[in-house]
Amino acid sequence: MEPETTNNGAVEGTAKQEKVEPHLTHSFEWCLSGKNPTSLTCNKAGTVEDVLRQSSQFRRTAEKNKNKELVIVRNGRAISSHFPCSLLGNERLTVKYVKAGQKQNQLGPVHPHKKRPSGELVMFHVLARGGKGVMKIMKNPAIKTQVQEITVYAYKGEKVKQALRRDGRFLNIIFKKNCVISHISNEVNTEMSNLVDDLGGETFKIILLDKSSPTESQPGSLDTYMTENESQISGADENQDPQLSSTNTSANGNTPKKKPVQSDTHTSTPREILSQIPHLSQIQRQHLLKEMKTSFQLLCVEYGKNAQTCTEVKTMKKLMDLSSYVCQVRINGRPGGSGFLLFDKFVLTNAHVLKDIYNMNRHQLDERVTVNFSYESVAGEPESGADMEVEEVASFEYCPDESGYMYDWALLRLGTDQALSHGLLTHFGFLPTSGGICIIGHPDGGVKKIDSCLIVPFDERSQVVDKHYRNNRVQIITQRFFESVSESVKQNRQALTYESCFYCGSSGSPVFDRNCRVIAMHTGGYKYSNEKGEEQSVIEFGYPLSDIIEHMIVHVVQRRQYDVLKAYLACEYTHQQNIMNNVKKLVDSRNITAFKNIINSSETENDESLKRFFEFFCQKEEPVQMEIDDL
Repeated sequence: MEPETTNNGAVEGTAKQEKVEPHLTHSFEWCLSGKNPTSLTCNKAGTVEDVLRQSSQFRRTAEKNKNKELVIVRNGRAISSHFPCSLLGNERLTVKYVKAGQKQNQLGPVHPHKKRPSGELVMFHVLARGGKGVMKIMKNPAIKTQVQEITVYAYKGEKVKQALRRDGRFLNIIFKKNCVISHISNEVNTEMSNLVDDLGGETFKIILLDKSSPTESQPGSLDTYMTENESQISGADENQDPQLSSTNTSANGNTPKKKPVQSDTHTSTPREILSQIPHLSQIQRQHLLKEMKTSFQLLCVEYGKNAQTCTEVKTMKKLMDLSSYVCQVRINGRPGGSGFLLFDKFVLTNAHVLKDIYNMNRHQLDERVTVNFSYESVAGEPESGADMEVEEVASFEYCPDESGYMYDWALLRLGTDQALSHGLLTHFGFLPTSGGICIIGHPDGGVKKIDSCLIVPFDERSQVVDKHYRNNRVQIITQRFFESVSESVKQNRQALTYESCFYCGSSGSPVFDRNCRVIAMHTGGYKYSNEKGEEQSVIEFGYPLSDIIEHMIVHVVQRRQYDVLKAYLACEYTHQQNIMNNVKKLVDSRNITAFKNIINSSETENDESLKRFFEFFCQKEEPVQMEIDDL
């Protein structure tokens, strides 16, 4: 029986499958290309793949193509494997298999348990190829070889963005840039923040308005957060104002959002929890039930505030002074990330903050970039003249080294005649193994804030991951996601790890130890959404400032940027000789000739500081301490 639909394509009555498991009995046919069709009958809620797996022929076919991606074609359009079976009438589906694209969640979408405005379902269609500026929109480009359109289902009362994320077949670029869906007939645009209620039965194409971040929320720069589960999480409340969700001490009395303390006293059994989740096949339920019973037996190790994070008044006063060196990095006037004055007129931030607008071949920025050191109050929004122009990217590294260790930093030269102080390089320090730390930056693109938190030692990282997995088992963020996080934090041994409330927009923030020494640059974390749709992170990390400085020296020498090198050498700081010794080891191990071939050049002959610097690297015996004090 064909389900009744309204004029706008919403399915009535039978669509409330989250509340009522049984539905009217209906049948449909499926076939492989060129093969005879097979009929299937269904009388309870589930996904189209659930129903297909009732067929032994389909299961044999799926096993033969287990390394490929399933494509289900309905009326010439591809539907998702988690498409609600109740939307199918007396029709025929064509099953195809294509080369697998990006790894996707095999369980399909998981819906957070929140009350929706309506249980009605809406179906609309999207061209598989995007418009100008965003042609590639599908995670698997092979889908475009099979169909020109795909069908997306959504719940009335939710946003376009939520429906597309749940679908799981679209690249994340369409959510990070200012994209809209445009009607193919009248070319009327519908923004991602718009409700889906009136889109039923219509066909759209995704187009790029501009390269800016979506206007519905503050743009973030912590792009290195892992978001493997984005396509599975739906119903997130995207109306939260980032300026209103905070809990930690800040320079102006504002408090950034705090990770909620999750209760670990949930009394529901794994079987009860799984019964609340729609669209899971029997095989999937059995597999998850086994995993959840195991996870229920794990010990819970809670990390929280303790005496190590308490900050003395004199320390806080010093941090307040040092916070004047911290800035917000802005791209075309919009928040892009955080940064800090390192020395002279050079600001350090994360490379991923600028990677989309920096041409590494030409060593040029494609957009206007500024920094602002005084954005500390919403009421006192800085004047336009307070922004300082970034003249160029003096040095940039966004790639792993031979061992797989990631380098993610950019050194920005400010084009200002204003005299600046030495910056935070004079407060440099090496990584401690434990204890309290403070991060100063601009989370969520907002005003400058401070977060005090604890270092998570290397041998305790897996326990933090386990804690987040247990506290989110109701939502069933896949175990695979948390396993990948656990493996990543084990491999990322050199990074500093901690649990902070600084998420998007805080990339490039300086990390201070308890003695107010800058030890690292806050870089990323492993992001997911909890059952309320709130953004959370398993654990956060920063890269040691010592590693960044050592690579920065190598980069500026190889590019013959001797003016940058001279500015660095003029900034005296503790442990400078240790850094020099480490750089020499790096140069000798890689046989970097740029440090030795210049010793007799005109550049070194005319500058005493450069001459002594390069003479140091030409020594073959055990390094003799360079007389930094004479620079």
